[in-house]
Amino acid sequence: MGGILLPDLGTEILIPLCAVVGILFSLFQWYIVSQVKLSPDSGRTNNNNNKNGGVVENLIEEEEGLNDHSVVTKCAEIQTAISEGATSFLYTEYQYVAIFMIPFAVIIFLFLGSVEGFSTSSQECTYDNTRRCKPALFTAIFSTVAFVLGAVTSLASGFLGMKIATYANARTTLEARKGVGKAFIVAFRSGAVMGFLLAANGLLVLYITILLFKLYYGDDWEGLFEAITGYGLGGSAMALFGRVGGGIYTKAADVGADLVGKVERNIPEDDPRNPAVIADNVGDNVGDIAGMGSDLFGSYAESSCAALVVASISSFGINHEFTAMLYPLLISSIGILVCLLTTLFATDFFEVKAVKEIEPALKKQLIISTAIMTVAVAVVSWVALPSSFTIFDFGSQKEVKNWQLFLCVAVGLWAGLIIGFVTEYYTSNAYGPVQDVADSCRTGAATNVIFGLALGYKSVIIPIFAIAVSIFVSFSFAAMYGIAVAALGMLSTIATGLAIDAYGPISDNAGGIAEMAGMSHRIRERTDALDAAGNTTAAIGKGFAIGSAALVSLALFGAFVSRASITTVDVLTPKVFIGLLVGAMLPYWFSAMTMKSVGSAALKMVEEVRRQFNEIPGLMEGTAKPDYATCVKISTDASIKEMVPPGALVMLTPLIVGTLFGVETLSGVLAGSLVSGVQIAISASNTGGARDNAKKYIEAGTSEHARQLGPKGSDAHKAAVIGDTVGDPLKDTSGPSLNILIKLMAVESLVFAPFFATHGGLLFKYL
Repeated sequence: MGGILLPDLGTEILIPLCAVVGILFSLFQWYIVSQVKLSPDSGRTNNNNNKNGGVVENLIEEEEGLNDHSVVTKCAEIQTAISEGATSFLYTEYQYVAIFMIPFAVIIFLFLGSVEGFSTSSQECTYDNTRRCKPALFTAIFSTVAFVLGAVTSLASGFLGMKIATYANARTTLEARKGVGKAFIVAFRSGAVMGFLLAANGLLVLYITILLFKLYYGDDWEGLFEAITGYGLGGSAMALFGRVGGGIYTKAADVGADLVGKVERNIPEDDPRNPAVIADNVGDNVGDIAGMGSDLFGSYAESSCAALVVASISSFGINHEFTAMLYPLLISSIGILVCLLTTLFATDFFEVKAVKEIEPALKKQLIISTAIMTVAVAVVSWVALPSSFTIFDFGSQKEVKNWQLFLCVAVGLWAGLIIGFVTEYYTSNAYGPVQDVADSCRTGAATNVIFGLALGYKSVIIPIFAIAVSIFVSFSFAAMYGIAVAALGMLSTIATGLAIDAYGPISDNAGGIAEMAGMSHRIRERTDALDAAGNTTAAIGKGFAIGSAALVSLALFGAFVSRASITTVDVLTPKVFIGLLVGAMLPYWFSAMTMKSVGSAALKMVEEVRRQFNEIPGLMEGTAKPDYATCVKISTDASIKEMVPPGALVMLTPLIVGTLFGVETLSGVLAGSLVSGVQIAISASNTGGARDNAKKYIEAGTSEHARQLGPKGSDAHKAAVIGDTVGDPLKDTSGPSLNILIKLMAVESLVFAPFFATHGGLLFKYL
């Protein structure tokens, strides 16, 4: 076996250094965004100091609305209302989540501590009975600590993302007065702040946790990385509540605002007369930003944990090769530097000057980051891995070469790009599928719904093949470890992916603020162009999240099967087959709960918006102000109440199945939920995204075909709005939440595997 070129000291410096560089870069981007002032006085002062066009530019000397100080003031007021609403909701949500987090942490400690009867004596190692490992009681303690750390980091990721987005939305609106290029840069830089902050924080917290746990575990790397899996569990558990709660909030407000405002009252989107408009814009930040941030953090944490667990029982862990052991973290570290370079292409090297350049600029981010990352992974694989090593493969050790592991990461990386482009094809209004959905609106909303469903089903085909090829290649080369690093490959450019993803809701909010502030039609056209591109990139981000979730879940499933000492998972065994059926049903049950929750909340919202239009004199004429607070309260109350049952379903299923029916049935449940959950998630996300952009295609009227279907307020446009409202909960609530379902059940099963293997299957023991 060839030696490792990168010394352990180099690894100890490189990982935290890359994380710190990521944090500093995000702060630099935030500083540049902060130079766009929301105060007329500040703008005038800055102009005196920057007459030659530095990064600070006076907002009052713009192309649209010269010297209109009132616009700046209005934008600042609206931004404050959105920020306060989002902050208030997240504080309320996190209080409820904390009530869940504390008892669940106790359950982790009690279940894992009872494996050896809360003994403080060392135990025989699971995978090497010639060695002694640390007591199960201490693994329970450290797993609980890791769970809490993962949960807090996940919540912080979501909260920081929301704060950044609400800070940037009005600034994007104001920059749109200078041109679409200026607005694009502000929105993208703001997305980059979130992307780099989340990626760097997630990496840094995980690395520091490993170092601190190592002080106790010493050479017991098997126990160390088994305890670290709690970090992934905490991250995903919080992401579930963030995605479901935020998704219900945003879609209840969106559906209520659109159905009454656009369809019944024929007023523009985000019109300040609409009582649900503030709740709708708040929802973009708590659902699409905070929920998404927690979600992708959870994916990163779980893929890292899955790879580390398998590596700890391979030659890396057995021989205590620190650099090779932390290969997954090195991939993520280099990914931050690659994404930093990629971001400069959008912000500094090339300038967006026209609407038609927005979407290509975002697509180039994906292509450039993937190409550079492929080279970077090759270098990391060469310097951080021995030329030959062994990987744990269900009881045996499989010999692997370093170039094979590089190919595993690369196949995941490029599969992610393929999924992204296929998603773009099916959700962008520049291509035939979305235009067909728009065209179907000529005959009403029913045909829009039918075409949208068909598009969603069809969009599953190529991503599933891409995932299948990734799994086959990765497993053939490096068993379950190969699949885990393929998932990490897909997530290695997470900073760029998050920047692109966060850009969408920021642009959406910018359009809403422009409408509410009474800015000109040209400004709204610019923000709508940004938003349309953002819808597509958001769909691409969801595609990445779902694809990586499939690989992560399979890697976690493999680690669970190994830890639970299952030699084979035979689907012809009744115990496994019944689990397979139940697992395949769970995504449908979960989707039914989330869809109904959105429907119930939207029903209340529609009734309230109608009531205000009917009962408040002068509201339609614009002489009276609506009661925004009541609509915000409806969304908040509904989402907090309705997020609990779906969350309980996902969190309790592995505990109940593992305890009562045993590890074999649980393995069937995990496999079933993975297979059906991925397909439903892709279909739901793309169906909703396509319907949304079909509506925007008609509204923009940029082609002869679109102008024939429009304008706004036409029958075809109203049909598109109805189709969009049907698709909203699919793309922003059920679809994105499903990838958390399959990941969370898998990582929870892995964390509790020692308990299930020792005490599980109570029903079968006594039947």
